[in-house]
Amino acid sequence: MNNFYKILAKDSGSFQDFIKSMNELVDSNVSEAEILLKGNVYLSRLVSDDSWLPDDCAQSYADKYAQHLLYIDPSNRYCVVSFVWRPGQKTPIHDHTVWGLVGVMRGAELCDEYHLIENSPTAQGKSHILKRGQIDSVSPTIGDWHQVSNHEENHTSISIHVYGGDIGSINRHMINANGEIVDFVSGYSTS
Repeated sequence: MNNFYKILAKDSGSFQDFIKSMNELVDSNVSEAEILLKGNVYLSRLVSDDSWLPDDCAQSYADKYAQHLLYIDPSNRYCVVSFVWRPGQKTPIHDHTVWGLVGVMRGAELCDEYHLIENSPTAQGKSHILKRGQIDSVSPTIGDWHQVSNHEENHTSISIHVYGGDIGSINRHMINANGEIVDFVSGYSTS
């Protein structure tokens, strides 16, 4: 995995320590709740220092937010991705179908939460801002539908995401321009 090796070349140990901790966590066959709880601590440590992130994995695009693959567990138990957001960029309303952790490394993100009512995502009227160093969790068991956007008006934001599978190849759901739930696979900006 090219990006993984680029990180290792630049990394002072932060990312390697994170991967080691996550491997031990998923190897231990603990519950999803335990993965989210302990993973939150590990991700918090990782995003507290951004010196390990290669410049090409912090690259943004003018027309859409970037989703740079950093690591996939060899058994597809989890992956790590950097999301890079220019001002005004946002996701569609979407779900994940697997557990996930989001840690803001630079800038801030706005998360608008939704829940499914009669097969239709409905705004919960809940939003929260994730600032640098803060971690959020998602999962079908605790809340899985949301829309995320860069909360910074004049700066790029970067977050590190950890998902319970290869999120770039998982069939998920989003709301299209007509307000319909459709299947999608996000892929990655780089791999």
